[in-house]
Amino acid sequence: MVFSSIFFLFFFLPITLMAYFFVPKSFKNIVLLLASLFFYAWGEPVYVVLMLFSAAFNYIFGLDIGRRIERGARGAKANLLLAVGVNLFLLGFFKYSGFLVETVNALTGLSLPYRALPLPIGISFYTFQTMSYLIDVYRGKVHAQRSLLNFSLYVTMFPQLIAGPIVRYSDIEPALEQRSVSLVKFGAGAADFILGLAKKVLLANNLGRVFTTVQLLAPGEASVLTAWVGIFAYTLQIYFDFSGYSDMAIGLGKMFGFNFMQNFDYPYISKSITEFWRRWHISLSSWFREYVYIPLGGNRVPVLKHLRNIMVVWMLTGLWHGASWNFVLWGLYYGVLLCLEKYLLGRVLSRMPAWGKRAYTMVLVIVGWVLFSNTSLQGVGAYLGNMVGIGAAGFADGTGLYLLLSHLVLFVLGILACGPLIARGLSALTERAPWAAALVLMLVLVLCIAYLVFDTYNPFLYFRF
Repeated sequence: MVFSSIFFLFFFLPITLMAYFFVPKSFKNIVLLLASLFFYAWGEPVYVVLMLFSAAFNYIFGLDIGRRIERGARGAKANLLLAVGVNLFLLGFFKYSGFLVETVNALTGLSLPYRALPLPIGISFYTFQTMSYLIDVYRGKVHAQRSLLNFSLYVTMFPQLIAGPIVRYSDIEPALEQRSVSLVKFGAGAADFILGLAKKVLLANNLGRVFTTVQLLAPGEASVLTAWVGIFAYTLQIYFDFSGYSDMAIGLGKMFGFNFMQNFDYPYISKSITEFWRRWHISLSSWFREYVYIPLGGNRVPVLKHLRNIMVVWMLTGLWHGASWNFVLWGLYYGVLLCLEKYLLGRVLSRMPAWGKRAYTMVLVIVGWVLFSNTSLQGVGAYLGNMVGIGAAGFADGTGLYLLLSHLVLFVLGILACGPLIARGLSALTERAPWAAALVLMLVLVLCIAYLVFDTYNPFLYFRF
């Protein structure tokens, strides 16, 4: 089940909201847990068992680690390492075992058999959440959750289950015990949800069609213009797809009384790659910083070790996104860029005008999306070659011109929506004429629903991660 579906909008969400606000406070977590399990089971009923095992396993180990820390007893670190190891094993088995066997076969010439397993939706997100919880309990930053119900809700909560943001236990610990929803907060959450839905349905889906059209072209059929139009469409698509889902998750959280962290902060207005990664998928970047980069020594180490720390984090970031060499290459690509900005390009960037910094950043980000969007290294090389004229069908052709001109309004709207201008305008309208802002949001919602009713093209890129 996805948020941008008729079933979710007209059946699951209304029924869940009615049940949630109808029952007494002591039953609200039960309602949310049952709704979350149903939400997850809608697409993958078998993997509900895996999720429940993860919740029970990490609950038990969290209690044990917490007790040992409070009493000063031995074994807390050993149990933490064991629990983290089990979490990583489950993630690795379902997400990376096929990739590992394929790599061994390719390197050795063997033909080791393996069975391709469907990836449990959301496993990367809830695994990182449970590991951060255990580590924080060990560090003494949070107390172990004694209620299995509350901890299970933290692990399975449907608003941010399939696409984040990655929610740390410390951020919502009080809300798991006690929370309230005012009419203002509910309205703000509904507004966030509608705007996120519009990003996904009206922008990302239509932009995705453009990139799909370019991808379907045979080698040598795409001109330089066509290749650039295609990857520019993908650049906008993946932002609106992922940030739209994050906005919907944050909005749903508010509607149920939770405050999830902002996951995107207009990354395409960044003036450096370093700034870009402070604004893109903030919850993932902060997770790696807190639980990998800083424990390795961060930047308080000699230069060579600092470079090592950056590259380790970004190799892992690439692997987190998928079991394929293109994701590893994508992660290392950003690791190298961040190292260069830290030690070589910083002074050069500081002397560049703002427009130059933004152009530099966007070109590198677009190249990065070529690595990200093509799962074969041959495909990456061919697409990059087309962008600079190698193997391309000329500089411009009818296909590229048609895609550019026929989607020009969509591209312009997408560019505007990447910055804060539209959000600030709506915020100003809300302050001056709340009724007018509500009317605008209702019209946007009606437009999204109409689109969903009459169109079946509704992919979600981050399901595979």
